[in-house]
Amino acid sequence: MTGAGQGHDDAAAGGRFDVPMNAPDPAADPARRNGHRRSEPAAEPAESTRPAGSAVADVPGDPWDRKVASGLAFLRRRLSGDYEVDEFGFDPELTERVLHPLVRVLYRDWFRTEVTGIENVPADGAGLVVGNHSGTVALDALILATALHDRHPRRRFLRLLGADLVFRMPVVSELARKSGGTVACNPDAERLLGGGELVGVFPEGFKGIGKLYADRYKLQRFGRGGFVSAALRTGTPIVPVAIVGGEEIYPMLADIKPLARLLKLPYFPVTPTFPWLGPLGMVPLPSKWLIEFCPPIPTAHLTDSADDPLVVFNLADQVRETIQQTLHKLLERRPDPFGP
Repeated sequence: MTGAGQGHDDAAAGGRFDVPMNAPDPAADPARRNGHRRSEPAAEPAESTRPAGSAVADVPGDPWDRKVASGLAFLRRRLSGDYEVDEFGFDPELTERVLHPLVRVLYRDWFRTEVTGIENVPADGAGLVVGNHSGTVALDALILATALHDRHPRRRFLRLLGADLVFRMPVVSELARKSGGTVACNPDAERLLGGGELVGVFPEGFKGIGKLYADRYKLQRFGRGGFVSAALRTGTPIVPVAIVGGEEIYPMLADIKPLARLLKLPYFPVTPTFPWLGPLGMVPLPSKWLIEFCPPIPTAHLTDSADDPLVVFNLADQVRETIQQTLHKLLERRPDPFGP
């Protein structure tokens, strides 16, 4: 889940990399369970994260019997605390069994999402997935994480980097942690990448999700390229990803800035349905989504240039231009935003 970043610069799920946060020390505490015991981050697909004895393939009866047995076993583990989270609070079982299915209804049935280029996402090891950000509400981050997990042959989890605002919001903060998210800062990003995780970042931040509909699919500034520095220091390949569809779910016609300042929000949107229809205005419009993962950009040969501003800027510009050109191509494939 994403939100703000570098003073509204490197924001939302890809934001303020150059301001270190109070990230936990992985060597400071022993492993913990049920959110209180630390364990190593899950490196295998979701199937391998399930505790021993949780398989229900041998339960007699039809598939519904097995589903009921599986659900009861899941609830028993949750109530007894027999599950693991990593040092960031990531709960892979809860993410796959509860959070992803909820988002799947949106990305598969409501938005009819088509995914291409999944072969460009590393089969194992670290990868930095960099995407465009849009939509007034950052649903694109959730859709991207779920679609990648469902379509990837290894069913990999995407560890999203979020803004400070996300982790100050009750409930949202807890869900973000449980689903693998963490604050968008260099220390956390580098530790995740160093641990071989797939990390998702949206360098446009609030400038991307808070732009007017008139500026749709025009990439905003990428800030100071903190995501590039994190990739360079760890020698991680960068995978640009272009997302078409998010701009139409809540077309932002205006931003009431005085109200946004009063509520301490980066913007207060006015859309064709919000705030006019109240809670109904929060229902996203059923736009057609296209997601394309572009060929990875290697960085292993540039690890000594992580602090070189020119190298960082040029690489960030290459990523930005790749995403922008891919967006143009996808828009040609999808002439009708609400078509089949």
